[in-house]
Amino acid sequence: MRDLILVPTPIQEDHPLETTARELLLSDCMKEEVLILVEEHKVGRQRWLKWGLPREAIDKFILYNEHSQEKITGDIIKEIKTGKRAYLLSDCGLPAFCDPGQHLVDQCHKQGLKVSATPFPNSIALALALSGFSHATFLFNGFIPVKEPERSDWMKLNLKRPETLIWMETPYRLKKLLDDLVKLDPKREIFMGVDLGGKEELLVRGKAQSVAGRFDGSEKREFVMVLSPLTI
Repeated sequence: MRDLILVPTPIQEDHPLETTARELLLSDCMKEEVLILVEEHKVGRQRWLKWGLPREAIDKFILYNEHSQEKITGDIIKEIKTGKRAYLLSDCGLPAFCDPGQHLVDQCHKQGLKVSATPFPNSIALALALSGFSHATFLFNGFIPVKEPERSDWMKLNLKRPETLIWMETPYRLKKLLDDLVKLDPKREIFMGVDLGGKEELLVRGKAQSVAGRFDGSEKREFVMVLSPLTI
């Protein structure tokens, strides 16, 4: 196993849990090698039971929030490294998106542990959550200009911004974007969410130069690029 899985939950209390997430929790939640992290015990317990998940699994709940994260993140990382899987649920919405879980995701990436998520409909928010980068402020730049010199000027200007940045490009310019970024800021840490939620999903985080080496130019895949804030 050795991974962390984010489990987005409905904002409305009376809404059911997404099917894939529910099936995955049903199959895994009672296993000894599985950790279940919740934001608050009471809310987590109430929602868990409404979703029809095993009552016995509630005894496994580990409280992970802004009050406990500094104390237990290291222990959770150690547990995952031994081969365990951790599921992270917030009270509602997407864990690690403007949420204490961001710290855990960041530490998992730094320790080389896999981070993924059950289905979520918004690729921008999902990529931010999966990146682990601090995003108290972030900027979605949208699609990048195609022609020069507008393209280079645009990239140079935006790379000076302090916020976490989110860039998108057409699938057939995936490699070009990485190569252009390497020329301008090779040591910038980035996250690439490729084919998010799909069978061929690829999640990569590292220095721009290193990540660019993972792609040979033949790829034509949908992606979201998240660039770390300059304060990191």
